[in-house]
Amino acid sequence: MRIMPIVVVAALPLIFFLEIVSADFTKGQDAYNSGDYQTAISEWQPLADEGNAEGQFGMGLIYGNGFGVDLNDDLALKWYGAAAEQGHADAQCNLAVMHANGWGVPQSDKAAFDWYSLAAEQGVTEAQIAVAKMYSSGFGAQQNNVMAHKWFAIASAMGDYDANFKRDMLSERMSPEEIADSGALAAAWMENHQSLLAKD
Repeated sequence: MRIMPIVVVAALPLIFFLEIVSADFTKGQDAYNSGDYQTAISEWQPLADEGNAEGQFGMGLIYGNGFGVDLNDDLALKWYGAAAEQGHADAQCNLAVMHANGWGVPQSDKAAFDWYSLAAEQGVTEAQIAVAKMYSSGFGAQQNNVMAHKWFAIASAMGDYDANFKRDMLSERMSPEEIADSGALAAAWMENHQSLLAKD
């Protein structure tokens, strides 16, 4: 059994239909969080079948963790992939985890990096830390301390204490010019993503 977290996604429905869809997802989310996986499935499966990214993400969680069903990487990949292609940040992050670990797909640091990068740009702190580590180590991406420092700084600004420590440790191996370049990149990202920072 794997445990992939569910992240609350807040959205303001624009039309009545979306309010109904959101309510169904929320009912499924509440059931999932309380361990009532059959109710979660009954709420999320119709949404997923209709192409709703949140429902697809929910079904990815169900199959990716084996809650209420047998663990099934193929179905987890199907549902995470469908949601990720629609831009669902948490599905992108979970798809990256599957590629990084070789769950249901050949292990690929490059594919993991690509999916983590998409999720990191949308403010998923777990993905930001993963991207930073991959830049720092050179796995899945060309080694780049400036980019690693940037993503640790962003994750730190989003409230991750450990990212702050990792950023400071990395700073010890960087020149003042590299740190300044990283700071400028992080500041530009934060300027363009103020709404994400305001949520924390």
